[in-house]
Amino acid sequence: MKNRLPEWISEHLVLPVITAPMFLVSNPQLVISACKSGVIGSFPSLNARTVDDLRAWMSTITEELARSRAAEPDRKIAPWAINIVIRHLNERLEEELELIKKYQPPFVFTALGDPAPVVEIVHAYGGIVFSDVTNIYHAKKAVKSGVDGLILVCGGAGGHAGTLNSFAFLSAIREFWDGIAVLAGGIACGQEILAARTIDADLVFMGTRFIASVESNAGDDYKQMLIDASIEDIIYTPTFSGIPANYLKPSIVSEGLDPEQLGSYAEFVKTGRKAWKNIWSAGHGVGRTKSIQTVAEIVNELQTEYDQTLAAFKQLPASRSPLNRSLN
Repeated sequence: MKNRLPEWISEHLVLPVITAPMFLVSNPQLVISACKSGVIGSFPSLNARTVDDLRAWMSTITEELARSRAAEPDRKIAPWAINIVIRHLNERLEEELELIKKYQPPFVFTALGDPAPVVEIVHAYGGIVFSDVTNIYHAKKAVKSGVDGLILVCGGAGGHAGTLNSFAFLSAIREFWDGIAVLAGGIACGQEILAARTIDADLVFMGTRFIASVESNAGDDYKQMLIDASIEDIIYTPTFSGIPANYLKPSIVSEGLDPEQLGSYAEFVKTGRKAWKNIWSAGHGVGRTKSIQTVAEIVNELQTEYDQTLAAFKQLPASRSPLNRSLN
């Protein structure tokens, strides 16, 4: 198990965790709270409605974290990240890239497109670029573009997700990539964070647990639905965005739809209903959400679970082959 993270990252983390950039949910307060708690906070650029809003968000995050580091130099305060869409779908991409040059986020996560132009900009100021991938084909393309890390969006991730098993996907990635790998999909407790590290993931994405945080933009009804939900309440469908994603069945029912008889994306668009705003996302780890907590409380709980599990592992005996057991 290697430590591939640069010291300027690893020395400021209490856990190898990134709070996932969640559409309509992540905001500066969540990012700042995550970083102050010792995990990497991130947000999607498009959560800021206008470029001016985005400028204000990036300024707020940068300035608040700088103040906190100056006031508490010995505290583990993690770096932050922004997630950007780099296809033509993002009409303000050039303006976003100018803001990235100005505010220099330590991490930039890319989705939907060739990250090469972003890599050039971010590397110029010493930042790191990670790219979302759901299969080997796109992973190899991202590696060729010069990214520093791959975010493996596996089966069970909230929102748009892949279908590959996380263990098998990471194993396949490691056949050609020895750089930073981030595991995403159904990770919701400290035990699972440690499991990801033991199979050679460097970091994990966690989203669903943080939707129900005090700091998130999610409404009270959404947060309560997460608390009440189990893995059986998750459905994977392309109906609401044209791309397969995981959603909460109860939110679909609340919109007057039958989760078991969903039509096509084109048919959904004609209804005038809005995905994400009223039809809510969650991952397979939703059952771990038991209450509304602050980000700091969630991280403390994860840290306790991680440490206790690691201590228990250290007490396990070394493996012994069946042959050796039969001889004793």
